[in-house]
Parts: sequence; structure tokens; C-alpha cells
Amino acid sequence: MAEYKPVVVQTCPKLGERITQDTLYWRGDKTPVQIKEFGAVNKVDFSPVPPYNYAVTASSRIHIYGRYSQEPIRTFSRFKDAAYCATYRDDGHLLVAGSEDSSIRLFDISGRAPLRQFDGHTKPVHLVGFLSDKYRIFSGGDDYSSNLWDIPSATEIVSYSEHTDYVRCGCASKVNADVFITGSYDHTVKLFDARTKSSVMTIEHGHPVESVLLFPSGGLLVSAGGRYVKVWDVLKGGQLLVSLKNHHKTVTCLCLNSSGQRLLSGSLDRHVKIYSTMSYKVVHSFNYATSILSLALSPEDETIVVGMTNGVLNVKHRKPEERKEKFQKKRQPAYRTYMKGRTYMPKQEDFCVSKPVKRVLRKYDKLLKSFQSSKALDAVLEPPIMLHTPEVTVAVMQELHRRGTLRSALAGRDEKQVNLLLTFVARRVIEPRFTPVLVTVADMITDIYQPVVGQSAIVDRQFLKLQEAIRKEIDYQEELLEVLGMMDTLFATFTEKKDMYLEDNKSNGFTDTIETNTND
Repeated sequence: MAEYKPVVVQTCPKLGERITQDTLYWRGDKTPVQIKEFGAVNKVDFSPVPPYNYAVTASSRIHIYGRYSQEPIRTFSRFKDAAYCATYRDDGHLLVAGSEDSSIRLFDISGRAPLRQFDGHTKPVHLVGFLSDKYRIFSGGDDYSSNLWDIPSATEIVSYSEHTDYVRCGCASKVNADVFITGSYDHTVKLFDARTKSSVMTIEHGHPVESVLLFPSGGLLVSAGGRYVKVWDVLKGGQLLVSLKNHHKTVTCLCLNSSGQRLLSGSLDRHVKIYSTMSYKVVHSFNYATSILSLALSPEDETIVVGMTNGVLNVKHRKPEERKEKFQKKRQPAYRTYMKGRTYMPKQEDFCVSKPVKRVLRKYDKLLKSFQSSKALDAVLEPPIMLHTPEVTVAVMQELHRRGTLRSALAGRDEKQVNLLLTFVARRVIEPRFTPVLVTVADMITDIYQPVVGQSAIVDRQFLKLQEAIRKEIDYQEELLEVLGMMDTLFATFTEKKDMYLEDNKSNGFTDTIETNTND
């Protein structure tokens, strides 16, 4: 008796993912750590000095985490309502935060009670930060104002009321201690100089501005709002350099790496996109569980922290390079030992001992081996196989058709099974690799179940879907044939012109030759 041969499943080659240096670099992370906060994480900020702790603002608390700690090492909870935008000073000693009760509080990292409280806004303050001189604070609130404060005296220096909607984001220049930038829901980004009484530049973003970022050189400004990330040249009066639209939902946060060569953006579409600042093309992306509100990268690019709307903090650490090298050195001898003798070719006098290989048959192969056609078809109509490996389902159908048992396997099914069959056929019949087999299957199903048409609304609906799918495919084929006819006409015209051109050249050359001979 001949040995049973398993069903041959035809596989199509898949396009491999392009592996670049950025892919290898950003994939070199440990398993992420998940930390649950008390509310949505609206801000994450790293201390600019070692050991690079980071402040997380969520609900009415500010938690300070160590680089590798999963529990807060310090907590600031002196807020009556929600806290916003906790930001470190450049020396890492002070922390400033806004709040829902319109006040601004300044904290010493080593203490718990606020050192200063700044009152002047009339509505919640979502934006606070330090100017680069370390002695002044800028802020923006839902009262449409942008204020400047003096830390030693805890007094207001100047207030700007040029925005016409909520001020929700901003940043300070590291080159000029008097310059800071604010972004508002009135679709504008304004650049302020503390030495003047009004803004010195206004940029129209076109959407409510959620985040702004100034390059370390101070010459380029990045704004995020709506689905757009836009880069502006400040030195040219706010000229738009590039507009990026790689997210599907609102972009909420921006971040630069330590070298300034990579720009990161987080969005409500659960993705973090990484752009090259040379070409502004996406070089890598991360996918997260829920919408992203905040994003921060440590000064040494060793840790990336993402805050989400569900209050979860996702922390990724890079793997140390030294350990990787040691690990590879240990694996190399074992790999060589494993591959030893694989390429050896037996000589004529050698006696070869063949080890029998036990073949493990899949469920549908076992059923086909025992000639249970209907059950074999049921085995490949399970949702996991139909959705992820439809080529297996089609291969079994093709084998049943070759055996002549496909019609009997399709017959005698209830409403639910027929619905499942028609759903699969209607979805996959338009794929060229499956069309020859599934057209035959569709014909058989129509012949078998034509007498019961009209008795089940679910089956009737699937038949209509199959009809619509086939009709659309025929229309596409007709359009493609029309385009092919046009292209054939164009190619034929080009060929005729080329032939005429060659004939003209030949005739001219022949005439010139005759004239030359005559003159001689």
C-alpha cells in the first residue's frame, strides 16, 4: 500500500521587512515595564543631570521615579485638584508644575512642600517651564494668557494676552534666555521675547496646537496639532519647511533624541513615529496598547517613557552593548559545533545509516487519510485557519476536488456552515492565487443550495455579497482590459514612428553615398 502524501500547501513569497540601522537600534530594548498611575499621564520629564530620574504628572500627584525603579522614590501631592506639566530646571534641583486650581507651584526635589506659589491665572494652568537663565518661569493657561514670573520674589513680570483660546504647550530657547514659545488651541504658535511687550512672531499651524519643540540651535521649530507635524524655520521669519502627516489621529507630544538627529512624535492612534531630521522620513515606529498623551527620552537615549490615557506608564530600557558581545562570543563555538559535518559528502566506500523520520500529520491530513472528506473540510473552516492561513483551506478544497469528493463534502450542511463557507468564498475569490479553485467551489455551492434560496435571510445575504464581489471584479477586469488596449495602441504608435525614423535615415544615407560616388 502506498504511503499517504500530505496536502501540498502552496505558499506565496512575502516581502521581508527592510532592516536598517535604525530598526536594529530602536529594537535593542529590554521587555517594557508597565507602571499603573492614578490617572491619565499628561507629562513625563527627565532630569537633565545624573542619575536621570523622571517626573510623571498624573491626576493630582507628581511621582519621581528612578531610572530602574518601578515604585516612586518621591511624591508631591500638595494639589487640591489635577496637576499639569511638571518640568525640571536645567540643574535638576527644582521642579515646577501647574494645576487645575490656576496656581503654579515650585518644588525642591529634596523636599515635599512647595517653595513658592505663583497666583495670577484665573483658569487651569497646563503649561509651565523654566527660562534658560534658571531664575524665571513662563506659563500658559486656559484664560488665554501667557505669563512670565520671577522666582526669587514670586511675582509676575509680564503677562501676554494675545492668544484667543487655551494655551496648552510651550518651550523655552536654550540659546536666548529671554525667548519662549507657546502653542494654543487657536491654531497659532507665538514667539515671545521678555524684553518686549508683545509677541515677536506668530505662526499659523492650521490646527489646535498640542505640542511645540525648539531645536537646541534655536533655528528650527516643530509644532504638532491635528494629524500634522510641521517644521518651521524661525530664522527666516517662520517659513514652513516640511509638513508631515504620518499619524491617523491627533499628535499629542514631541521629543528629540540627545543628538538632535531623530524626532519622535506620539499620537492618539497608539503609535510613536521616529523621523530622521535630515530627510524627515519615518525610520521606525512603535505600537502601544492605548492612546498616547506624553513621551520622553532620557538624555543618554537609554530609556524611553510613554504615558497613556489609561494611566499606564510604559518604560523601555536599552540593552547594554557589552553584554551583547559576550553573549555572541559564547554562542559562536556552540553554533560551529552544531553545524559540523553538515556539508560532508559520503564517499563510495562509506556505509550510510539512514534514520527514519517520523512524519507528524496535521488534523486535516489525518482526516483525508481516513477518507473523511466532510470532516477534513470542517477542520480547515475554523476561524483561525481561514483568517490567518487561507492557503491551507484552499489547498484542502483543491485536494478534495482532485479526489472527486468536493461536492459531497460541501453538501448536507446547515445554515451556519453554509454561511461560513460563503463568507470565506466571497472574501477570497477575488485573490488571483485562489480564484481558480474558489470559482469551482462557488459553482458547486450554488448548484447544491439553489433549491433552498429564500428560506434563510443569512444565506441569501451571503449569496448577494458573493454576487457583488464577482460583479466588482468583472468591472475591474474590464477597466484593466481597456487600459491594456490603450497601452497597446500607444506602444504600436511608438514602434511605427521608430520604424519610419530608421527608414528615413537609411534612405538619406543611401542618397548621400550615390552623390559622393558621382562626384568622384
